[in-house]
Amino acid sequence: MTITGCSTPLPTEFEQWIYQQLPLVLRRLDLDPSHITLTPLNGDAGFRRYYRLISTDFSEAYLAVFAPPETENTHAFVDIARFLYAHGVRVPKVHSCNKNNGWLLIEDLGNTHLLDCLSADTVNGLYGEALTGLLHMQTLPRDAVFPHYNGTLLHAELALFSRWFVEVLLGLTLTASEQAVVDGAFNLLVDQATAQPQVVVHRDFHSRNILLAGSAPALIDFQDAVIGPITYDLVSLLKDCYIAWPKIQVKQWAVAYGNLALDAGLISNTSEKQFLTWFDLMGLQRHIKVLGVFARLHLRDNKSDYLNDLPLVVHYVRDVLHDYDDLSDFAALFEQRIMPVINKQSWMKEVTIHDA
Repeated sequence: MTITGCSTPLPTEFEQWIYQQLPLVLRRLDLDPSHITLTPLNGDAGFRRYYRLISTDFSEAYLAVFAPPETENTHAFVDIARFLYAHGVRVPKVHSCNKNNGWLLIEDLGNTHLLDCLSADTVNGLYGEALTGLLHMQTLPRDAVFPHYNGTLLHAELALFSRWFVEVLLGLTLTASEQAVVDGAFNLLVDQATAQPQVVVHRDFHSRNILLAGSAPALIDFQDAVIGPITYDLVSLLKDCYIAWPKIQVKQWAVAYGNLALDAGLISNTSEKQFLTWFDLMGLQRHIKVLGVFARLHLRDNKSDYLNDLPLVVHYVRDVLHDYDDLSDFAALFEQRIMPVINKQSWMKEVTIHDA
């Protein structure tokens, strides 16, 4: 087996495990390992390392994945992957795994992300396909494989904003009265999230985690899936942290999906206004969390490219804060205390809104 372009050595035990698994997966005991090339791929926000297996002996494509047990939950990834796959959700098939060591041999679905293909001409069709898949996933049984997205977890996510974005990245210390304003806003967001119908939630359903592979979009990075609010994945896609569309178009897409969810029996006795309120405030919770996550990726994990995505996330936060009177105190705090510091940051820039 030849390993190319790898700056970090492949663990010997992991390499030996791949040798052992491939003949079993391919059902070819005469497989010649010298014909196989492993090429590392770019990673994600976690610490998983991916290697594409290339050989003329293969009739299918495979990835070897090394997920360090100290940082990655391979048990959850495998259990959720197998559940989704068995229920017709397009995810990579897990061919072989060693959960305790974080070693996986999975289906390679390519590297054409939804983000790579989005334009004014394609977005309606591609989002339509993605949202059809989302609707199917949301109708799945609320299986025990998924933990519940409860108020404790939602609050823990919001705390990342105060710690990593406000305190560490911006260097701001809020007064007790200012923190009380923040806490009040966060309580409102959590209450709105937990009041929604609860369904299977991918939890990072955006254009970099959707691959265009074959007849239907495929999902990756789903190991944190939960049972949670019905609008969470919807707003993750329509208010994507990596690409933005006109506000009126986003609203139309959201309403159209709400009607589909109503027809599917996922929601009932819910007005358009209520659904859009859930959608907006769920997005606000997510984007406040993401400000903290992206700051932490830069500061703790040396993944500074995520700073380039902060301006769009800030835009989403401000946009919703200006629309809801119940959040006026937090909106004032954000504009008067936080935005002046944000505007001094080297990463702050104008946001591009794409035509749709």
